Amino acid sequence: MLWLAYNRDMPIYVDVSAAVHRRAGLGRYTECLARALAPRLGEVMSLFYNREAGIKPLAGLEHVPSRTVEFSYKTWRLIVWMAQLAQTPFNRMLPDARLFHATEHLLLPLRGIPTILTVHDLIFHHLPEHHKLMNRWYLNLAMPLFCRRADHIIAVSEATRRDLLKLYRLPPEKITVIYEAADPHFCAQPPEVVADVRARYRLPERYLLYVGTIEPRKNLTRLLYVWECLYAAGEAPPLVIVGKQGWLASDFFVALENCTHPEHVLLTGYVDDEDLPAVYAGATAFVFPSLYEGFGFPPLEAMACGAPVACSNTSSLPEVVGDAALTFNPNNISAMTEALRRILNDEALQAELRARGFQQAAKYSWAQTAQETLELYVKVQQNFVESSW
Repeated sequence: MLWLAYNRDMPIYVDVSAAVHRRAGLGRYTECLARALAPRLGEVMSLFYNREAGIKPLAGLEHVPSRTVEFSYKTWRLIVWMAQLAQTPFNRMLPDARLFHATEHLLLPLRGIPTILTVHDLIFHHLPEHHKLMNRWYLNLAMPLFCRRADHIIAVSEATRRDLLKLYRLPPEKITVIYEAADPHFCAQPPEVVADVRARYRLPERYLLYVGTIEPRKNLTRLLYVWECLYAAGEAPPLVIVGKQGWLASDFFVALENCTHPEHVLLTGYVDDEDLPAVYAGATAFVFPSLYEGFGFPPLEAMACGAPVACSNTSSLPEVVGDAALTFNPNNISAMTEALRRILNDEALQAELRARGFQQAAKYSWAQTAQETLELYVKVQQNFVESSW
């Protein structure tokens, strides 16, 4: 890493906007990566983010030099896209930058500075009906441009890499897969901690757990139907749904109002990150029926905490869970029903999935993600310098 050692006056900028704005999975990726990169990059590292009212620096990284802009999120996205179209460089925002890493789907236009873009998913293309019209319009126009302009792309799964190659016809050598990981605090929990968290959130002794945003792509309306049938037959415990309401969620809430046992569906809303491992650990089983994921944090977090997992067999999820989960077709009611019936009523299977889950989750770590990302920084910078000769 001699290249890093002798260029402390020329920083690497990591965009942490998604982290400071707490944007679900993108925010978790960005924050965990920044924290893992900080000790490895040292003085070379600088942060960049879009700052709105009330936004604070990432706790524990206040010492890292930062550059910010002050626009609303939507305004900033539009400014960046228009500047890319006009090929107007933003170099003044990042003085002396050696490399810029865009960790969400927003690439600053820069001249003479190598750029890396992390692409998490192309869900807006696969499931356009599950995106708001303006967001879908923006992504369909902006993402092909961002992907072409980036010097290199990180895909968070092979599924996302395949999507990029197929949809945008990018050169294969331009895309590197670097997996994400569960945060280290997602791990097995002492029984007394699980009992305390269960009491504070008023969770039942046994429960089927889902964690994630409430939005159409997560397929919760179909999950609710399956759970209701199993619950009525005495084959399922109460359903606990952890997560904020996202966009286009009205169909789910209509279905919830019309179900026969709404009092046994617990909506916790947001759960503090420090409590979430115990919520996972206390579950009889964890279910993730999502129609499409670029990576899929919740199943990995659940496995790391010791919850038996049943999830969809689509997109990146088979990569993430390996042979450590029951998988099902998320569009098939019968398949989902059978998977949940098995995992909820077979204690031997639960024990086997817990053991496999711990092993599978251990394959991923932010230390490894940061190391592979750092190696890519060096490679991209070296290629950029050589191509400039």
